[in-house]
Amino acid sequence: MPLTTYDELKASIADFLNRSDLTNAIPDFISLAEKRLNRDIRHWRMENRATASASGRFSVLPTDYVEAIRLHLEVDNRPIELVSYHEMQSLRENNDDTGGKPTSYSITQGEIELFPTPDATYNIEFYYYASPPSLSASQATNVILTNFPDAYLYGSLIHAAPYLQEDARMNSWAALYQSAVDAINTDSDKAKTGSGGRRIKIRSY
Repeated sequence: MPLTTYDELKASIADFLNRSDLTNAIPDFISLAEKRLNRDIRHWRMENRATASASGRFSVLPTDYVEAIRLHLEVDNRPIELVSYHEMQSLRENNDDTGGKPTSYSITQGEIELFPTPDATYNIEFYYYASPPSLSASQATNVILTNFPDAYLYGSLIHAAPYLQEDARMNSWAALYQSAVDAINTDSDKAKTGSGGRRIKIRSY
């Protein structure tokens, strides 16, 4: 059976479960799988770019934001370092923020916090991992289902198992799901670095 659309995914889940009475539950399994996929997968196909004009301490995050990759000023391509929330607090406590070109940023209460506070309006360019659109009757597919349908399928079946009290099958599906996720992340690493080495998380570029 093809596995390229929302309807095909729902049908495949029903086939794997050998059940025809889960029409109302299967969309919930898929929705829960999407939440986990967004936490587990970091593939270059999820990368996105956004630009904005920053003139204050805080700028709004993109609505599909999952995780930061890098941020820089367009005026001179100057990178802005990603720091933790606590490091940002320390910067503000130990330095007089009289304004200037931002050199650091953190993700603070759902916003991009810049330090120092911009002394003018700066165009910033933000690269980040974005959550793909959720599947629905009006959203037949997305980049994850198109390229990695196995992750969607096994991720959905994991959430079906507790509902059906199928603990034995849950272990099998969880192993298949994890194998798919590992392969997806490794594929992205190879595409970027040309090798299959261990992933190194880089805070900023």
